[in-house]
Amino acid sequence: MIIPIRCFSCGKPIAHLWEEFKKKTEEGEQPGKALDDLGLERYCCRAAFLGQTDLLELTTKFKKF
Repeated sequence: MIIPIRCFSCGKPIAHLWEEFKKKTEEGEQPGKALDDLGLERYCCRAAFLGQTDLLELTTKFKKF
């Protein structure tokens, strides 16, 4: 699944924060703290990030030419 451009519930733009969130969590920062640093306070926006599974890299391996 690809991160949505806007939150499904409240409509706040969130897609531009995904790369920074991913980088912070890969460096070992706790996801909750990373979301606080990015300014995501609403539960619906936080759920969109925490429920995200990054499958884009996996699916591009099977691209037909």
